[in-house]
Amino acid sequence: MARRGKRGLSEDDKALWNRVAATAKPMDRSGAPKITEDVPSKKPSPIRPKPATPPDRLPAFRIGEKSSLGKSTVAHAPSLSSQLAHAPVRMDHGTHKRMTRGKLKPEARIDLHGMTLAEAHPALISFIFHSFELERRLVLVITGKGKDRDSGGPIPIRRGILKHQIPNWLTTAPLAAMVLEIREAHQRHGGGGAYYVYLKRRR
Repeated sequence: MARRGKRGLSEDDKALWNRVAATAKPMDRSGAPKITEDVPSKKPSPIRPKPATPPDRLPAFRIGEKSSLGKSTVAHAPSLSSQLAHAPVRMDHGTHKRMTRGKLKPEARIDLHGMTLAEAHPALISFIFHSFELERRLVLVITGKGKDRDSGGPIPIRRGILKHQIPNWLTTAPLAAMVLEIREAHQRHGGGGAYYVYLKRRR
């Protein structure tokens, strides 16, 4: 079988192509729409907190060498005597001044020295109630200054526990309603081992 050779356009096809090409207009490339590619915007990098500045290192210290950091500035709680002395005055200032100077004579006194807390509490309540009923104003409560003692138990016992407990009893119910002022007694009436208790007036 004979192989066909290349066949070109016929004369009629060429004439038709030329007529079509003559009617075509060249494309205006200047007005062609521009194709832009959307590029995702970069996200701002998160703000990272600056690392904390490490504290200054302590200076080198050798065993046996004295510290150069100065004395300790630990603030200790004021003593009970200091707290009472600086408490706001609720009674007449002139009478208060005479009382703290030991110039007022207590109208009655109770000695709780040597009692346990269980014994002293009801005795104090009874004494204050009785004094209030009799309209006494200044009474003396003797506690003693306390002494060091070791009960052998795992919990150490506060020195002068009765002396520290009496003000709490006098400033809480039921005695608080009758007590106007509490102050440490003057030396002539027992000093740090006793309290002045100034009672309110009965209404």
